[in-house]
Amino acid sequence: MQFLLRLSRLIDAFTERLGGAVLWLVLAAVLISATNAIVRKAFNVSSNAFLEIQWYLFAGVFLLGSGYTMLRQGHVKIDVILGRFSKHTQIKVEIFGILFFLMPFVFAVVAHVWPLVVNAYVTGEMSENASGLIRWPVYALVPAGFILLGLQGLSELIKRIGFLMGLSVDPTLPVHAKSAEEELAEEIRKHQVAPEVIDRVEDALEMVADQGKQGGAK
Repeated sequence: MQFLLRLSRLIDAFTERLGGAVLWLVLAAVLISATNAIVRKAFNVSSNAFLEIQWYLFAGVFLLGSGYTMLRQGHVKIDVILGRFSKHTQIKVEIFGILFFLMPFVFAVVAHVWPLVVNAYVTGEMSENASGLIRWPVYALVPAGFILLGLQGLSELIKRIGFLMGLSVDPTLPVHAKSAEEELAEEIRKHQVAPEVIDRVEDALEMVADQGKQGGAK
């Protein structure tokens, strides 16, 4: 069990590092979006490639960050009933969910999508839009994201078993309290990015968050 717990810590460290890298895709998407808007307004020039790369980056953030979200306990949990039970019972239910729902789902998605990735790569499938991008890289994000999710799911399973055995702390506690926006801003500051870029990114993230809230209210 100690070996498995060490493996879990290695997976967590890898997921944490990857999550920090994926945050930069948000910055890239914001900069590309801003540049595309400025060029289109100022010079009346645009390309579907600019739009599609934003979709690719969003897909990368969503899929490659799924394991990171699980590590941070950020997935939605409906515990109206489960919350009434003891912590040990909750952990046992989560173990059941990982074994019989998460892992089979990960396997099924990877098994079904991988042939599509291979076919798109072999045929050189391109977007149907004018000036569109090649398709296989974004297709590949799906199995890659689910493999990472399954890997983190394995770590979460180990931690929960360790908790039941009294060898690990409560794995359901949030790892960090900072939001993704705060973490991205900190990463940008660490790399000494110009303050005006930081302000632009923070404004864009706040706008996206506000739009999400308005959409949820509707």
